[in-house]
Amino acid sequence: MPKSPFTGSALPAALAPKCQILLIAGVVLVSGSALAQQRFLPEAPTVVLPSSVHTLMGKSGSLRELDKAWRANPEDLQIALAYARQVFNLGSSEGDLRWYGSAKAALKPWWQSTDLPADGFFMRGLVKQGFHEFDSGLRDINQAISLDPKHAEYWSWRFSLHLMQANMVAAKQDVHEMQKLFGSEEANVYQAVLLYRTGQPLPALKLLDESIRSASHQDAASQIWIGFHLGEAHRVANQPDKALTLWRRLLQAYPQSHLLRLSLADLLNQKTKYKEAKAVATANSLITSNLTDALLMQALIASRGLKATDEASLASQMAARLQTQSLRQESLIERPRLIYQIAYGRDLASGLALSIDNWRLQKEPSDAVLFLQAALALNQAKSAEPVVRWAASTKYSDPQLSPLIDAVLKHPSWSGRRQ
Repeated sequence: MPKSPFTGSALPAALAPKCQILLIAGVVLVSGSALAQQRFLPEAPTVVLPSSVHTLMGKSGSLRELDKAWRANPEDLQIALAYARQVFNLGSSEGDLRWYGSAKAALKPWWQSTDLPADGFFMRGLVKQGFHEFDSGLRDINQAISLDPKHAEYWSWRFSLHLMQANMVAAKQDVHEMQKLFGSEEANVYQAVLLYRTGQPLPALKLLDESIRSASHQDAASQIWIGFHLGEAHRVANQPDKALTLWRRLLQAYPQSHLLRLSLADLLNQKTKYKEAKAVATANSLITSNLTDALLMQALIASRGLKATDEASLASQMAARLQTQSLRQESLIERPRLIYQIAYGRDLASGLALSIDNWRLQKEPSDAVLFLQAALALNQAKSAEPVVRWAASTKYSDPQLSPLIDAVLKHPSWSGRRQ
């Protein structure tokens, strides 16, 4: 998934991420706007994107109570939907795909149904995209919108999936429809995300700065969501110091936000601020076993940069987790695995093969960077042609991506010349 982790590509109401990747994955956020619309964050990177553990979901009880109710009444659709939503959120926030399996199990009696209510189609669509069944998930979300077009949460996820698939025409239409249905204030953040994802970060910054200052967006969920995208727009506009300053401030205010913590740690590592990156990724704790895969990977990269004595231990933890996932036959390509194989350099050949497969499903900037890095390291620049075409068609660029694309285009293997 695009795990957005949130990286990335974590998206508010629909963006994030990423994700990441958890895609992206999702967390319910309740907007402070006058419409009080719900935003369901597909985790962006971080999808791979999954990315945020911040959740203000509609709580009908604790997980234990929901689990008990579902087991007592597995054929009750509304109980099943409440349970599926809870465990889906946990899977997104914890980066554990087994929770997605629990969500799917809850919806199994209705997996082939064609007469669900809007929230049934929506939840099934979320679970499907969690398993990278993006086209089928999108069809379910479209069906939810046709039944209940005034539910902003549905539109936000559709926008997110269109963005992840690089269908910018459809994403632009989603923004247009949200503007008509919910007003400019709600639609402007999506418009801003579309702008910086299509090579226009400066106008995006203006919209996002206005949104984060709005009296309607002072609740925690909106501040985290809009703040993440404002930081991303700064990063894309080659203003990393402004992104770091913003994310540091927001993380201090909302230390529970996995999206902000991961985004800050990642950018700090990119800027070789390894000491701070490690402190952020671990929350200054010596216990790393409870970190998400995405944060553990950032801690590992920071430790390598610091030449710290715990690098080998962290690398062993990461390897053990990935091996456990393989033994469980989890086939989804998650961003921490790609980072471990490519950016950390554990297995470049496998990383490139996974990048090629992953890119057919989801097209996120963080995944593009990893794809290009692997192609260059293995002298197989031509294999990254899909990324080059994507960047040209969307006009997206950022300080990490652009030098890599230039290097690919100049590489002898791009034109088939011998080195």
